[in-house]
Amino acid sequence: MQKLFILVFYLLFNIHSLFAEESFPDKPIQLVVGFGVGGSSDRLARAMEPFLQNLLKTPIKIINFEAKGSKLAASYLLAQPDDGYTIFCSTFSPYLAHTILVENAPYSIDDFSFINIQWFDKDIIAVNIASPFYSLQDLLVSIKKNNKKLTFAVMEDSSGHLLLKMLLHYYKIDRRYVTIKLFNNGKTARDAIKNQDVDAIIISSQGSELIRESIRTLAVFSDERHPQWDVPTVNEALKPLGFQVPLFSGSMRGFAVHKSFEKRHPKRYAFLVQTFLKILAKKEVQKELRNERIGGVWTGPKKSKQLVHDSFNIYKQHAHLLRD
Repeated sequence: MQKLFILVFYLLFNIHSLFAEESFPDKPIQLVVGFGVGGSSDRLARAMEPFLQNLLKTPIKIINFEAKGSKLAASYLLAQPDDGYTIFCSTFSPYLAHTILVENAPYSIDDFSFINIQWFDKDIIAVNIASPFYSLQDLLVSIKKNNKKLTFAVMEDSSGHLLLKMLLHYYKIDRRYVTIKLFNNGKTARDAIKNQDVDAIIISSQGSELIRESIRTLAVFSDERHPQWDVPTVNEALKPLGFQVPLFSGSMRGFAVHKSFEKRHPKRYAFLVQTFLKILAKKEVQKELRNERIGGVWTGPKKSKQLVHDSFNIYKQHAHLLRD
């Protein structure tokens, strides 16, 4: 009798579980954003929200976390039930790595499953159009050999911030001759170089088109030249100086979930992956994303994981530079 009861319970439980999987989602989904309203991650989330809502046939509630948002948003995601009703949208590289390696966040990179990295951005190094510097070589040599003190603008904790620290480290530049001015807003940082409040800037290329006429771009941080910026790559520009810097991805934005959700609910996870794929396969979606200057690349879970982990490993090797 007891064995019969256990068998009936087992069958009922599995029927209920199967029904729950097939009916997913049957309540609103939280879309947690690692930054404030108006930032790139927020723009990505809001651009995708109506398409997700349409395909998933359930309301999408966007929740923004400002001020150290990446860490707060990641912690919030991991504190929620791992049932697929909370999705994380953020600039995973570099900010997630920074929270783990520099801010000692209570989670690891392996706690996340990356559904898709769909928006990639490259950093540029630029000066004001009136600057006497016409190459990255001129800029760095002026600091190192002429002891000329210069001020750089970077976004705090960004890939550009790490790149600047790497340039100073590998070229053995005396930090006394470099002032690093940190910004938390891209527009404010770009205004600083436009108004000649700083000597140079390292910042994402997207968004910098707005000040193209006011700046002279010296290099792009990429393994190949950027189609929109007719300048050498950073390592091309550094070749005459006899050193190179390790390449890593700039900003990588996309969507992720709790790792245990993928393991506990593989059907739900696969359904979410397919939903994002279907959205990005639509021509009207791609047109709208292009109009808004938002990335729409399908990278997929496997490649996304590899890219995020590769970037994380570079940050891990150089995290000590950001602690200085």
